[in-house]
Order: sequence, then structure tokens, then C-alpha cells
Amino acid sequence: MKTDTEPVTGRRICPLCESTCGLLVELAGRDIVRVAPNPDDVMSAGHSCAKGLGLGRIEGDPDRIRTPLLRTAGGGFREAGWEEAFAEIERRLPEFVTGDPGSCAIYHGNPAAHHLDATFYLGELIGAVGTRNIYSPASVDTWPKNLAHMLLYGTGLGMSLPDLDRTDYLLILGSNPMVSNGSTVTAPGMHHRLQALRDRGGTLVVVDPVRTRTAEVADVHVPIRPGTDSLFLLGVLSVIAADGLARPDRVPEVVDGVDAALALAAEFGADAVADVCGIDADVIRTVARGFAGAPAAVAHSRIGTCMQEFGTLANWLVEVLTIVTGNLDRPGGAMFALPPAGGQNTWPVTRPPKLMFDRWRSRVRGLPEAMGELPAVCFAEEILTPGPGRTRALITLAGNPARSLPNSGAIEDALDALEFMVSVDCYLNETTRHADVILPPPAVTTRGHHDVTLAHFQIRNVARYTPPLLDLAVGEMAEWQILLRLAAIAKGTPDRPIDEMDDDMAGVAARRAAKLVGCEPERALRSTDGRRGPQRLLDLRLRSGPYGDRFGRDPDGLTLARLEGNPDGIDYGPLEPRLPGVLRTPDGRIDLVPEMIAADLPRLRASMTRPAPDLLLINRRQRRGMNSWLHNALPQTDAGQCALLISPHDASERGLVSGDRVAVTSRITTVTAELRLDDALRPGVVSMPHGWGHDGPGLRTSRSASVAGSNYNALVDDTTDLEALTASPIFNGVPVTVTRTSEEHP
Repeated sequence: MKTDTEPVTGRRICPLCESTCGLLVELAGRDIVRVAPNPDDVMSAGHSCAKGLGLGRIEGDPDRIRTPLLRTAGGGFREAGWEEAFAEIERRLPEFVTGDPGSCAIYHGNPAAHHLDATFYLGELIGAVGTRNIYSPASVDTWPKNLAHMLLYGTGLGMSLPDLDRTDYLLILGSNPMVSNGSTVTAPGMHHRLQALRDRGGTLVVVDPVRTRTAEVADVHVPIRPGTDSLFLLGVLSVIAADGLARPDRVPEVVDGVDAALALAAEFGADAVADVCGIDADVIRTVARGFAGAPAAVAHSRIGTCMQEFGTLANWLVEVLTIVTGNLDRPGGAMFALPPAGGQNTWPVTRPPKLMFDRWRSRVRGLPEAMGELPAVCFAEEILTPGPGRTRALITLAGNPARSLPNSGAIEDALDALEFMVSVDCYLNETTRHADVILPPPAVTTRGHHDVTLAHFQIRNVARYTPPLLDLAVGEMAEWQILLRLAAIAKGTPDRPIDEMDDDMAGVAARRAAKLVGCEPERALRSTDGRRGPQRLLDLRLRSGPYGDRFGRDPDGLTLARLEGNPDGIDYGPLEPRLPGVLRTPDGRIDLVPEMIAADLPRLRASMTRPAPDLLLINRRQRRGMNSWLHNALPQTDAGQCALLISPHDASERGLVSGDRVAVTSRITTVTAELRLDDALRPGVVSMPHGWGHDGPGLRTSRSASVAGSNYNALVDDTTDLEALTASPIFNGVPVTVTRTSEEHP
């Protein structure tokens, strides 16, 4: 670690998205002056996207909060010291922790998932607060995929992954990895990987209502009607069933229900579903035969399939297609990572595991929990609906629910109705402007990084760690220390030393790690002597993980020190078969037709006879964007970044021209946007990016506020139009009308 004055170029694993690219970061003092891809990184091999290369602009953003802020009597904010800020929290938070259960909620945003601090210490805060009202963007954009995997494989985190580098046929639905760099799949340099697929004679098929950058490089683009991916996949499976293209000889022995799954698909023939999907039936037949006939094939689905009416069915069918064609747990098909720090699909099963879904329900509507969180559509109503257990206080961590959740108007009303709010955040944005106390996290250069969560999604088994480049500056506080201080206040022990709390957590972690490898807890804990905080907890996880040194029993095994000595990472090779050991289902088998899924098929069948809405709104990805939080530091360069895109055909029918100001109206509200024509969209589809609408009083995000944009999220329903199984909001396929206007709508 260097001092403030010594020049340094260090390695950094990018913490901004799921690609986790390796970077070279040049510092002048404490300032990042240059960021470049690390050509020697074992995973990213010299790739980085615009977001990673903009890390210096993010860290140096003049709008970033660097000192705690306290709300003033006049409604503004003033700077305060850490002790004064925590004293205010100590004065006010306990009332909402010791009162009604659930009276203090916690919301954590996507950035929290990419840092060791929150990964290891957020749970301590949640336990101290004692609430079940936990929210995150997961219930907005991943729950249908998580639930499908839970039902099939027993865990929502240890997902099957497309073995991109060895497949012969790749079917992508609802994803644009040429722009997003992949999601629930950690595969840096997707454009290189897709080109390599083409170069080796493979086939790329992209199912998307828009001719995206990924669709442009595909062999086949299927311009499907939004929300009909399930019907398309059933049509594909019906062809496989009718033509006898299933491969039972390659289906793993632990799979039950292949014949039942194919029988269910038989009634959804290609001709029957084609019109509803808005595509030609022969396209469905071509995809089915190509997929089934390839030596190795895999389907991958992402946000576009999750944020729709039949999201769980779509993601279930992706797995069914891969399985019945004999491509599960095989090179080039769908495989499972072996994360270095261990996880749900590596730890031993000591009892029949319980599905991490619907273990409790929300107070107001009785909507189901998943993986320890409530659906985000409950957020506003749990605050605004009177009665015992009403949420009256809120802690947010690196999240902006006012622009990340559906029905933004209701979210802001709810935030305004809170009695107390604490935000751990570096921006004064649409959410934190409602806070009473804002606690800023330190610079990313002061943190060590190993992505514990995203290692579950790596398409190659690698282990990487980048240490802190700088010590904390005067006036900075580590995020893990912030979380422990908040937990101490919530527990009623505000004066308890943080180091003492950290020692207790390390003791618990050491006992768990020791149990995994069969040694004494004292030996495990001694192995980490000299480390504290996240680094100590990470070392315990690595040493007891699948490649670990087992606390000295395997001298060649993995430790944090070994990763520090291999700063570009350690490559453990391509994914390998992991069935049946990876399964966490109650009987250790895969039921291909779970009861919950079969019960939802009649709803899908009934949808085939509904008239299609005139226009359907879908989301679109942006190269520099990551939900709402990068809009200020990495502003888009296109003046029409938030424009509503429409096909020339649909514009002509409505007498609209490019540059018009239009009113976009859903069932719940209206927003205005600039209109732009784009022939990449299929007729009947319009598109906007989400997370914009940076307007209103009290913001300190000067660049994003200067181009506030149109608030997609305000148009999305959080009450009636939900994905039936998970209660996730429907962001893709929102029925809207578009008309010329001279009025301004927020």
C-alpha cells in the first residue's frame, strides 16, 4: 500500500458491473489520472468497457459527497463530523428498532453487491435492525430467473451458465451483451467471445424486439413481440417433441420429467404460437432444429425475460430447452461455476434444504419473500398504509429507489412520509434528498476487491483479488465500519468498539470455516493473524473454499496471501461437470416440471387469445449507464439519450416526426419525451432507457439534472400488473399510448 504522495499504478478489479474486468489504475496522489484495461488479467485479458475506463471520473466527480451530511431545520443539508452524524442516528433510530416489527426497512442497491464490505457486513446490520422489510433491485430484474433456478436446482444464486467459449449454438433471449457486457454471466469481452463463436463455425441466435447491437452480429435475429418469449420457447420445444429431436441419452440421470415437459409443449405448436409472438412459424422450426442438432448448444436469458408478465415461465423454459436436448452439465452447454470463496452450491447439505421463497409474506398485500427480501412493489405501500408494522424509518445503502423502482411517484410520496431515514451513499440524489443523515463511503481505491457473489456467474473458474491502493484519507470511514457502527446503534450498544464487533464476526466465520474443512476454529482464526475487516473474512472463505489450503493442510491451496502474490489472478480452468453435487433440491434431483410452474401454464395459454395492445414500451441498455447511479459521473454523449424510440411505421400512423415532443401514457401516469425514429424496432414497440428523470428540488447531481430525461419508471405499475409467481413488476411490455404534446409531464 502506498502513501498519498508516492506515484503508483495498481491493479483494480472493476466493481461496476458483472463483467468484473481487470484494470490498471494510475494514481497521482489520491487522484485517478488514468485507467486502462489490464492485458494480463486471467479473466478479462485486456478488455474493459466505457464504464470501467471512466472509473476516474466516477471517483473524482465533484458532486460526490465526501463528508457526512445532516438535514437542517430548513430542509437543506449541512456538513457534519462522523461523531455528530452517528449521535443523531443514535438519538433517533432506536425508536424504530424496538417498536413494531418492520418499522425500519432496509434498501440496498446494485453497487452494494460488488463490494466486500456490504457482502460481509450488511447481514449484521439487517440482523441488528431485526426487520423482514428488506428490498433491493433483485426483485425488479432477476427474481423470475432466481425462482426458476431454485425450483430446478435448489438455489437461486448458483445458476447454470452458458459455456460461451465452447458452445456451437448460442440462443440469447432478452439480453444485449454487446452493450450490457452480460448479466448473471461474468464473461468480460462478450464481443470477442461472440466473434469467436462465429469464427469456429457456430451459430448465434438473438431473440429481441429490437435489432440491438447484439442482434446485428447474430446469424438469426428473431424480432419477437415483447412478453411472448415463453410461447416462443414452447413452440421450439413442441418442434423438438414432434420431430423426436430430444436427447434422452445425454440427459443427466438426476433429471425427472423430460417426457412430461415435452408433452406440455405439444399443445403450443409452432403454428399456434407464431402469430402471438409476431414471427413466422418457420423461424421457430429453424431455431428448434438448429439448437437440437448442434454438437453443443445453450440458451441464455436475462433482463428482458425477467421483467415481463411470464418471466418465471420463460426462464424455466430456457433451462428445459437446454436439458431435453442433452446440454446440461456438458462442455458447450449449461454448466455451473465453482466459486473460490464457496457458496450455496458448494457448502455441504446437512438437512433437506428449504426453498428460499415464500417463507413469509408482506404486511399489506401478502406478497411472497424471495431470498430474504420482499418484492420491491411493496416498498411504497408498506410506508403509506397505516397499521401495526408500518414502515416508519428507512436505511438505504448505495441505492436510489426513487428512480430504480416502479411507480416513482408513489415511491417519492413514501420517502417523504418517512419519520427518519439514513443513507449510506455518495450522492445527494432523488432518494437521499429525503434522508435525515447521509454517510459517504470512501473511495474505491481504499478497498480490496474479490467479487464473492459474481464468482457464482463466472464462465471460467478463476480466483482474483486486488488489494487497496491507498489507506483511508483523513475524514473517510470504511464502509464496513459504517455498517458495524449502525448495527451497534440498532442493538442498543452504540459505544461498543467496532474492532470488538469485527472480532465476534470473525469468530463466527472461523467456526463455520473450520467445520467445512474439519479443523479447530482456533487454527482457522490464527491463520488470518494480522488481518481485519473484509480481508480477514475473505481469507477464511478462500481457505475453506473449494480450492483452499484448508488452513495449512494443503500447502498448495488457495489463500488470500496467494492471491496477493498473483495479482493478475489464478486460472483454475474451464467449467467442469458438477452434477449431482451442485444440487440443493430436497431430494437431490431435478424435477423438470415443478408444480408451481405447471399451475401457471393455464394463465399463459389464456393469454394467447388476448388482443395485443397497440404499443408496448420496453427498456433499452446504454453503454455508460448502470441503472441511475452513473448518469452524473458518466453522462451520455448522445443528445437524445432519453428519447422515446419508435419505428417509422408507427410514427407515420400517428402523424409523428422525429424531434416531436410526445406524451407517453401508461395505465398509471404520463411522462413526456423527445421522439426519435428508429427502424431497428419492430412495429408496435417503443423504447426508452430506465432510471432517468433527474429532476426536483434538492439534488446535487449537476450533470444528470441538466439533462433530466424521461422517467420510464414512473410509467410502470406496482399494484396490479405483476409477474404472477414472484410479484416482480413488468418493465418490458408496458401498454402505452404516444401522442404529440406541448405540455411537460414529470
